[in-house]
Amino acid sequence: MMASPFAVHKSKKNEPMTIHIYNTLTHKKEPLTSTPDRQVRLYVCGITAYDYCHIGHARSALVFDMMFRYLLYEGYEVTYIRNFTDIDDKIIKRAQEQNTTCEELSERFIAAFYEDMDRLGVARPFLEPRATRHVAEIIAMIRELMDKGLAYQAGNDVFYAVDRFKSYGRLSGRNLEEMKAGARIAVNENKTNPLDFVLWKGSKPGEPFWESPWGPGRPGWHIECSAMSRKYLGDSFDIHGGGQDLIFPHHENEIAQSEGLTEKTFVKLWVHHGFVTIKDEKMSKSLGNFLTIRDVLSRYHPEALRLFVFSTHYRNPLDYSEEAMAHAVAGLDRLYDCLAQSKKVSATPLSNGKVVSTSAEREKIETLPLQFKAAMDDDFNTARALGHIFDAVKVLNRIRQALSSPPAQEDLELLNKGATLVLEVSGIMGLLSEDPAQFFKAQKEDALQNIILTSEEIEGLIRERNAARDQKDWTRADAIRKELQSKNIEIKDGPDGTFWKVKTI
Repeated sequence: MMASPFAVHKSKKNEPMTIHIYNTLTHKKEPLTSTPDRQVRLYVCGITAYDYCHIGHARSALVFDMMFRYLLYEGYEVTYIRNFTDIDDKIIKRAQEQNTTCEELSERFIAAFYEDMDRLGVARPFLEPRATRHVAEIIAMIRELMDKGLAYQAGNDVFYAVDRFKSYGRLSGRNLEEMKAGARIAVNENKTNPLDFVLWKGSKPGEPFWESPWGPGRPGWHIECSAMSRKYLGDSFDIHGGGQDLIFPHHENEIAQSEGLTEKTFVKLWVHHGFVTIKDEKMSKSLGNFLTIRDVLSRYHPEALRLFVFSTHYRNPLDYSEEAMAHAVAGLDRLYDCLAQSKKVSATPLSNGKVVSTSAEREKIETLPLQFKAAMDDDFNTARALGHIFDAVKVLNRIRQALSSPPAQEDLELLNKGATLVLEVSGIMGLLSEDPAQFFKAQKEDALQNIILTSEEIEGLIRERNAARDQKDWTRADAIRKELQSKNIEIKDGPDGTFWKVKTI
């Protein structure tokens, strides 16, 4: 089980549960219930390791990373399992195309997956089981299903008999008879029913295989998650997650396998995130709009991608565009800039100047954790939670800009507290993990690689502009600003001087 690496929320661990999660199975939000010692068991379907991960994979990883972090923050002990599919038809085909083994191919792309996840700051789950390392458990489960009359052998294959599980289709809302009537699946001559799905696939020449009671072969896709979740989380557990594309047939088939065998509720809460589209079109290599995580991170800060993902509720479609990423970049800059400026002000000696903050503003800052919690407890509504964070940032910026000279102790303490709270709750979404000064320094260094001017030249032009302003030579001052803007350099005047940044979009 994973204990929290984050600051645990100050609420008592035995307080009534308040987190409500939308359950795909029941189509309504339901309370997350756990054991008295607040244990939560979470299983998420991971990648099939045959290619680099795309931004759809990024959304999945970030969504469940956010949920994991929030549960830890709220004081839960979380057993988080995310699997790897390291043997299937796609892996076999790609390995043959590349003249390599399935093991080498899957190991290579699992390593690439970890590189992507580490760049995104995704926390590692408690366990990450692989299908090929659990063949014994898979074979044992298939034998139990056969003994119970839910599966049958046909040649060297073993199939699950769908019509023997009476509630098949409950998760996806599909009717078994309608599916049979409309089935366009090429009927396997060995199948009893065209909707029956494979549990064990007899091997073809040249394919990797494991010995089994039904001959050499390999596991089907659906059985691996049932077998591995059962081994590590038991017959029943709290949350099972994945993308909407997994509702049918993958998760539907998991329910049939697991509940058909144990006659127990397999999962309490089924959680599915929405699709990622590009300009409202489904991402596809054939359409030329396929973006890997590496493509995106070559242009954007990982936290900009996080901010983009969490600006939309996880169940809604997420449309990727340059404009949307530009908004995310600008938003991330605002958050870091607020921390940077608040840090400068907080270093000011305390005094008894005029108080500029209002009681409403103080309440807005002090209640940020409660507002954040209310949003997150409502089915992990990160879009609303981010709205509260940005509202708090607006308040902090207004107070800072209106500070008296000398500033009041009450205002300085509020700025410091507000910055601390913004940092704390943003961390639940993996945001603001860097020192603000280092964030802007690295941003400038990266962006300046494509800018003709050096930092020294930019700062020299800013000094010249400020001197022109002092002499009321507004024409020259404006000309320098426009010159800098033409080179994607933005400048901002403040009480502590003039600051500059490079536009990254």
